[in-house]
Amino acid sequence: MKKNLLLFITIVASLGGLLFGYDTGIINGTQYYFSQYFELSAAMKGWVVGSALLGCLVGAVASGKISNMIGRRNSLILSAILFFVSSLGSGLPSFLPQSVELLVVFRILGGLGIGLASMNAPTYISEISPATIRGKMVSYYQLAVVTGFFVVFLVTYFIGEGYTIQENLEWGWRVMFWTELIPATLFLIGLFMVPKSPRWLLLRGRTEEGKKVLLELHGQEYADKEYAEIYKDILRSEKTKNKKVDIFQKGVFAVIVIGTVFSVLQQFTGINAVLYYGADIFEKALGINKEDVLQQQILLAAVNFTFTFVAMYTIDKIGRKPLVYIGCVGMAVGFLLLGFSLKTGDIGILSLIGVLLFIGAFAMSMGPVVWVMLSEMFPNKIRSVAMAIAVAAQWLANYIVSQSFPIIMDSDVNLSETWNGSLPYFIFTAFILFTIFFTWKYLPETKGKSLEDLNETWGIVEG
Repeated sequence: MKKNLLLFITIVASLGGLLFGYDTGIINGTQYYFSQYFELSAAMKGWVVGSALLGCLVGAVASGKISNMIGRRNSLILSAILFFVSSLGSGLPSFLPQSVELLVVFRILGGLGIGLASMNAPTYISEISPATIRGKMVSYYQLAVVTGFFVVFLVTYFIGEGYTIQENLEWGWRVMFWTELIPATLFLIGLFMVPKSPRWLLLRGRTEEGKKVLLELHGQEYADKEYAEIYKDILRSEKTKNKKVDIFQKGVFAVIVIGTVFSVLQQFTGINAVLYYGADIFEKALGINKEDVLQQQILLAAVNFTFTFVAMYTIDKIGRKPLVYIGCVGMAVGFLLLGFSLKTGDIGILSLIGVLLFIGAFAMSMGPVVWVMLSEMFPNKIRSVAMAIAVAAQWLANYIVSQSFPIIMDSDVNLSETWNGSLPYFIFTAFILFTIFFTWKYLPETKGKSLEDLNETWGIVEG
């Protein structure tokens, strides 16, 4: 097994995850300035921020067919090009005809890149990795996503600190967008240095090419073993490829609904309201000076990054559901601290602790656990259909949250004496508490269970 080569390929593919985190995180630092530059209303700010998520939705839905047609690596190359164009166009200089409409177009293009990368990068990594270390190698992708968030907050902080407020309003936010050109270029160049997925090559009947890649990756002994396993899967798929999946079959519809609701609940905890609008929350809700806003976001990103490691090292030890319970309690307490401090007007250190507690609790629970459980809970027979539905629903929920959050924040009800700016956090807390109930009532513990065990759990009989 050629570990150094595998690690290099995994790092290159994981840059898709880093760009995922970078592109979705960069909107946090930039929207603080471009929303003032364009004099955006709350609804328009939500549209600009959330527009990329529509691209994510389309990209994720289309990624399966695109991947099957041109391959995993070529799909990632396409996503790298989309990232590059989106970054370049989002920061068009002021002497060019930049507008809100053009910014939205380029954000949607970036979203398409995210949608393609979010499905193809982990798939590609899993298909070039031997079964014995596949889980470890795929986990690099999740780590890369939170690393992207962390890096982009550092970048936007130092850019913001290097310019005056007026300079940031005029063109500092454009430079922030352009910084994505660096990882996008590295991603694009690196992809031409890695092989195509051996599994995809074998599925397309390009047997000799597939065997050659397996040999380069694993050496003769492992290559023969991997080829035998892939060929066995191909034969099994050939026998069942003409059988249609009936999503309304007994047990099938139930598991799809349960998985989709769980996927949506990840977004309704409010995570991306904090990640996308952190600058607004720190300034308006917590009363932090404009000069310190980006610095506070570095702290937020560092907590997100650090607690992801907690999940990586505990999820296989204590199980999926206990981690959800622990994380949800932490998230609820965090938002309650923030909510009541805003409601009473007593903002300060407890408010900041509330935000950071929420982020840390999410990073060790609903962040990674949702993706792990979705990959495990669906039996082979319905996995592709169920995953497509659950992931598409999650991007849609992400869009709903990002679009509605600024509108609710600026609403008369939220700004009334009754709520004093705290309403969104109590709404999110209600969803977090519902997540605890839903997990307890409907989700099985997938830790250590085989697909056959899960089939029996859901009452699904393989055809």
